[in-house]
Amino acid sequence: MRIHSMVLVLLNKDFVCRVPGSKPGSDRKEKAFRLIIFHFVFFPLIQSGWADFRLGYYLGQMWAFMKLSEMEKEMEKSEQDMNPQRKGGFITMPFIIANEALAKVASVGLVPNMVLYLIGEYRMGAVKATKILFLWFAATNFGPVVAAFVADAYLGRFLAIGLGSILSFLGMAVLWLTAMIPEARPCSHSTENCKSATTPQMIILLSCFALISIGGGGISCSLAFGADQLSQKNKTKNQRVLESFISWYIASQTIAVVFSLTGIVYIQDHFGWKLGFGVPAALMLFSTFSFFLISPRYVKHKPHSSLITGFAQVLFVAYKNSKLSFPPKDSTANGVYHHDKDSTLIAPTDKLRFLNKACIIKDREQDIASDGSASNKWNLCTIEQVEELKAIIKVIPIWSTGIMVAVSTSQTSLWLLQAKTMNRHVTSNFQIPAGSFGVFMMFAVCITAGVYDRVILPLASKVRGKPVTVSAKRRIGIGLFFSFLDFVTSAIVESIRRKKAIQEGYIDNPEAVLEMSAMWLIPHNILCGIAEAFNAIGQSEFYYSEFPSSMSSIAASMFSLGSAVGSLVASLILSIVDNITSKGGKQSWVSDNINKGHYDNYYWLLAIMSAVNILYYLVCCWAYGPNAEAASKKEEIGNMIHDPQQEAM
Repeated sequence: MRIHSMVLVLLNKDFVCRVPGSKPGSDRKEKAFRLIIFHFVFFPLIQSGWADFRLGYYLGQMWAFMKLSEMEKEMEKSEQDMNPQRKGGFITMPFIIANEALAKVASVGLVPNMVLYLIGEYRMGAVKATKILFLWFAATNFGPVVAAFVADAYLGRFLAIGLGSILSFLGMAVLWLTAMIPEARPCSHSTENCKSATTPQMIILLSCFALISIGGGGISCSLAFGADQLSQKNKTKNQRVLESFISWYIASQTIAVVFSLTGIVYIQDHFGWKLGFGVPAALMLFSTFSFFLISPRYVKHKPHSSLITGFAQVLFVAYKNSKLSFPPKDSTANGVYHHDKDSTLIAPTDKLRFLNKACIIKDREQDIASDGSASNKWNLCTIEQVEELKAIIKVIPIWSTGIMVAVSTSQTSLWLLQAKTMNRHVTSNFQIPAGSFGVFMMFAVCITAGVYDRVILPLASKVRGKPVTVSAKRRIGIGLFFSFLDFVTSAIVESIRRKKAIQEGYIDNPEAVLEMSAMWLIPHNILCGIAEAFNAIGQSEFYYSEFPSSMSSIAASMFSLGSAVGSLVASLILSIVDNITSKGGKQSWVSDNINKGHYDNYYWLLAIMSAVNILYYLVCCWAYGPNAEAASKKEEIGNMIHDPQQEAM
């Protein structure tokens, strides 16, 4: 998946399988939850990077959680002595965390240098290799969404994570074998002239990517599975344990990503592909082993119905009832439309009215069971199901504007090719691996998220003398603007780099290292990280505020869906640009020879598309109207103005 945005995806992708008992639809609870994450994980990590890497604060926070863990373990031990057969509890959580963290180190460590492996060992052109990686990123981001549906409706979370771990290991093991066995790839160190990859070789390679993507989707349910281990009897104690678990979970993920972008990439650069792929495979094997080690102790909830199934039911029933007439507007709505027992909704809204036919009761005796539920859910839906689907359809235009940000952050393979041709030395004896520049983007994400919430907004509130907040829509807009700046910066830097290559006589040597510092790549990495931070957090807040609590899993999956579609769109754009610009025997803008090509023009095209996307976003915001949070504030102000007690005062 897109490495640089891994930290923010942790706040989204891993919540596709919703944490039981949480209600993201509740604004206060959701903000408090994010505050816990930023205060105990991201912000201490950021502070640890300042003032000569003062790790004391961060270690202090971790020590506090260790203390809390010890207290919880003592309490749990006493309960276990009383009930030896009790399952779940805090003792299972380190194994769940270890499974996810080790899997993250292994999977993320494969991504940065993969384009070099495809070009060098499979004799692929830069465009073909990049398109394959775009499709891999898309599959990886689609994985959690599909896995959430399968886990909720069929397998359950334990089997989803277990099978995911096994499949991920198999994918990494086979990938390692392609490096170990010369016949598994077209090129080897003993062969100077190699042919293109054969069909069996490509099938083996692509099957590796497929297994890793499918497996990663299953493992993404581990956070919700950890919450399943908590007993529902003592909710006060469980809240403390859940906060501790979440903080440890995300801290381990952050450390795992940093280690992947530095340690694993360093091993691949200095010790070759055999060890570079062998280490991730070994880590994934240990990850799988750690998860199954205490399998009998896990709480394993049975699968239940999925929201996605409910959406399919609404569409099917609405189509089946398309010829059905709507009841008169002046008729009593109660009893005409089917709704849940405790629901306050007695009639659906008028927007997307054709969907309302899915919840019209045609024959109460046949349609309604004795307990008040629908006799056949594929024949009658509830008002709540209809309104949930409407909420999804309503946000699609605004959701689609985030695709260009995903396109921006999907360009890592091309940035790697640029970095390989530039001077990456920090000192005379040390140079930054080309695949490690993504760590600057991740740091930008962390710093932006932490500083914005903990420094900029409080400072602005202090200056203005009243609380200053930025709406979710504005955050999304800020992210889109920084994404545009990222493309512009990338185009300018590449234009300078290309001119430098021509001046130094390297027009026909794309592997030559120029007398131009690779540190010029850091600004656009930072801009891309800022764009990702604002856009991802803004999108998450927007979906959680607009969707009911029952749709929390869908709200969490929207960002992953956008990332997946963005990778597909990036692949499509790259293919179109390559086909059009190479017509008539001309040199393609995205040529395999980066010095002969015009990657700067490619980035300028993306910048223009990003600018158009900003205008499209403004139109979408205008058409959408005020969101739930803004409407709530407006209603509060209106109530204060017209409150008779307030007027009397």
